[in-house]
Amino acid sequence: MGARSALAALLAFFFLSGPCAAQSAATGQSLYLPIYSHIWHGDVSSRGQPTKTLVSVLVSIRNTDPAKSIRVTSARYYDTGGKLIKDYVATAVTIPPMGTHEIFVPRGDDVGGSGANFVIAWQADSRVSPPLVEGVHANLPAGRAIVFITTARPIAGER
Repeated sequence: MGARSALAALLAFFFLSGPCAAQSAATGQSLYLPIYSHIWHGDVSSRGQPTKTLVSVLVSIRNTDPAKSIRVTSARYYDTGGKLIKDYVATAVTIPPMGTHEIFVPRGDDVGGSGANFVIAWQADSRVSPPLVEGVHANLPAGRAIVFITTARPIAGER
């Protein structure tokens, strides 16, 4: 295999195996979404702590199937230590084709910590295009803005 072929194969592997890869149709799965209730940044102070900035989080669960509904059966929110804080879906929520369900964690709620996460379980009656689940983090005070996105990944063997 020549250098160009090896490079092409390596690039194809990364593009086809990463978060951009299309997921095959499914009838349900559990998704892991990393969440940050705050981020640490800057220099370490004399007390040994970096600067802490709180962010709000909009969890966006988007049904990407153009013809079939899905049901979100749970949206369990865990803190940095892995302790369950809250299930944001008390009863199943149906998301119509191409629809979106949103969950909001306010900026002042920093109980989750910098290593918080959601585990979101969804189901469908037949095979559908899997949902796109993202966390949009933001802190938008005047003169400064922090905005970033995290993307959910399937949890193998979890349902």
